[in-house]
Amino acid sequence: MESMGKKKPRPRRSFTPEFKAEIVELCRRGDRSVGQIAKDFDLTETAVRLWVSQAEVDAGKRDGLTSSEREELAALRRENRRLREDVEVLKRATAFFAKETR
Repeated sequence: MESMGKKKPRPRRSFTPEFKAEIVELCRRGDRSVGQIAKDFDLTETAVRLWVSQAEVDAGKRDGLTSSEREELAALRRENRRLREDVEVLKRATAFFAKETR
């Protein structure tokens, strides 16, 4: 009785760009609903809708960041975080050596 109403979270899965493109193409054909396609391939409806939306952005049919822009932004954010950490280490080292020379 305790487990009623509580679903176990689904483990995170990753999919190839080719698979996502195939699913998006199935959605565009209009033979089946997004919900039905998601059910048939054991996917969440939200994920499929996001893939379709991102494909529209990549094709220029909708405003937003393209996939390549998203990748670039993520890489720049990682680099920025690393550089900030480097600067922080250098600040501490400078303070340490400034104390040593007095």
